Amino acid sequence: MAISVLLSPSRYVQGKNALAELGTYITKIGKNPVIVADDVVWGLVEETVSTSFAGEDLPVKRVGFGKFATAKAVDELVELIESGSHDVIIAIGGGSAIDAVKASGFLADIRWVSVPSAASSDAPTSALSVIYTEEGEFVEYRFFPRNPDLVLIDTQLVANAPVKFLVGGIGDALATYLEARATWRGQGSTMAGGRPTHSAFALAKLSWELLWENALPALDAVRAKTVTPALEAVTEANTLLSGLGFESGGLAAAHAIHNGLTAAPQTHGLTHGQKVNIGSLTQLVLEGAPTQEIEDFIEFTTRVGLPNTLTEIGLSNENTKELRAIAEAATVEGETIHAMPFPVNADMVYDALLAVEGISRRVRAERGLPEPELYVAH
Repeated sequence: MAISVLLSPSRYVQGKNALAELGTYITKIGKNPVIVADDVVWGLVEETVSTSFAGEDLPVKRVGFGKFATAKAVDELVELIESGSHDVIIAIGGGSAIDAVKASGFLADIRWVSVPSAASSDAPTSALSVIYTEEGEFVEYRFFPRNPDLVLIDTQLVANAPVKFLVGGIGDALATYLEARATWRGQGSTMAGGRPTHSAFALAKLSWELLWENALPALDAVRAKTVTPALEAVTEANTLLSGLGFESGGLAAAHAIHNGLTAAPQTHGLTHGQKVNIGSLTQLVLEGAPTQEIEDFIEFTTRVGLPNTLTEIGLSNENTKELRAIAEAATVEGETIHAMPFPVNADMVYDALLAVEGISRRVRAERGLPEPELYVAH
């Protein structure tokens, strides 16, 4: 029988003003931490983190971060860790900063911590990093033998962040159940290195259910910069449940198509979750999902504010060259699309991408939803 594997971080902490307790948790992990955060994020958290660290007699050493987790950025962090004899590295910020910290912590053989500043992706909990080029094109996945020692997310920070980050996190998390379901039905392996566990599949489904119930009121809470039970539920769905669900439940077509989309310059500037949502809808079309499921998904994601047409990611059916390139990149050997329960090739992905525009426009018109607006990359 195939082996099933479940991975998880050592400790997950979530709640309003949880950042004030960061020092309490870090002191149990290391005594000479280094923090990685860009200038904007550090401006928001410096006072709270410094006070928290002072209470535990921990030094405050912080370095900045660029835009993407590149191989160069990872190597520079390794040099920093080794020159400063740091024993724990902490990422405060978005998914790319977190991915760079995980990769550098592994290479330097120290412990690592994820402190997401928004509920914008499921990267914080996982034992892998996504590496990009300087332009934001997907390069590779890097896998590690363990997950973060701590994931801490302050839901007041989530409430204060721009609403687009929570929208992107919802798009990323919605894919979790769809991809885990496809992997479960097939014979593919997960990022954890085995078949999906029942628990991971259940967590992926719970993430999906919490999002459908709470996403819209959670977005209202962020617009009001307040923490509500709905926002707590969506934060957990986006971060913990989606993180465990994707890693031990399986990735399939949605994230492979996302990876292909990163190569199209028209999509640059979109969040990870926005591009993943196009991958999710394309996967539903690709697998011949029930019409009701596809149409409900289009309505729900439109109301959330996620793109479900090519127009909304800067493309059209006339961009045949780019769409062919996306389809080819999504189906290269080793991509997660091959966890689908049937063989998939580039022609199938290309046809599904072409179908998305018409299906979404029809459903939006029939259900009284706004027409898509053209995205222009900056």
